[in-house]
Amino acid sequence: MLSKVAVVLNTRLAMFEFGVVCEVFGLDRTMDGLPAFDFKVCGLEPGKPLRSSTPGITVTPEYGLEELRDADLVCIPAYPFVESQAIDPRILEAVRDASEHGATVLTVCSGAFLAGEAGLLDDRKCTTHWKYVDALAQRYPKATVDPDVLFVDAGNLITSAGTAAGIDACLHLVRRELGSAAANAIARRMVVPPQRDGGQRQFIERPVPECTSDSLSETLVWLSEHLELPHTVEDLAARATMSTRTFARRFAAETGTTPVKWLTSQRILLAKHLLEDTELDLESIAHRCGFGSGALLRHHFQRSVGIAPTEYRRRFGARVDDAAM
Repeated sequence: MLSKVAVVLNTRLAMFEFGVVCEVFGLDRTMDGLPAFDFKVCGLEPGKPLRSSTPGITVTPEYGLEELRDADLVCIPAYPFVESQAIDPRILEAVRDASEHGATVLTVCSGAFLAGEAGLLDDRKCTTHWKYVDALAQRYPKATVDPDVLFVDAGNLITSAGTAAGIDACLHLVRRELGSAAANAIARRMVVPPQRDGGQRQFIERPVPECTSDSLSETLVWLSEHLELPHTVEDLAARATMSTRTFARRFAAETGTTPVKWLTSQRILLAKHLLEDTELDLESIAHRCGFGSGALLRHHFQRSVGIAPTEYRRRFGARVDDAAM
């Protein structure tokens, strides 16, 4: 049963992500027929204001870390992530202790790093903001970091991607523990969808990487400007004045992927921009991006982004009427 919710604050915090857990669990919604949560905002020193990432705003936790011990849910909001930043061992011990006593731990965005420092990510699947997934994987090599999803439910550990994905994770937990009706009621009051599809892949851009080889850099720039043309690895190797084998090896070393996969990702990125900024039909976009047909574009777009091109345009496309207002 989800009854007591404790939010643990680090020395600094990100306001939006903190606000998400307050909105879902901290408001009295008994008038809507929902249960009231025993909601505690906890810190190392109760009564001492903590700085936020928003200038001029501080948050003062009313409760100490002892409130975590009998909590059903411990929420860890995002905090300004600095790789060398040390987390007070008393906070880590309190989070570990709560987890060992049966609490579910939910992290929002970079809050996953605090869970990692507490040892909760070892041998677990997890996620964080796409900007930090590589750092998370490197810092906690025993964790399995999924860069594509909005959140990961690993039982007594739920980790969410960046910022608004915390809403998805919190509502998922409410749905899991209290049922769909409760999650839908909270979502309705927040004016958000009770459940989103897709993942954070749809929000990631892939710029042309800087390469140590000038010829490879020039080839990548040229390739990104001529995505509509057919390309083979042999042709690209010749343009870079390399053998096919050397080109493939250097390409993987510089970009971390194969020429075919990189080309596909750049074509998807262009398709996203055209879906956002133009009213071109799907066939025209497919030809402009080098896919050749709308069917092939739909196949690669769904697999890469997680949603169909038409749904992506509905969510992210600029509306002429709105722009004119």
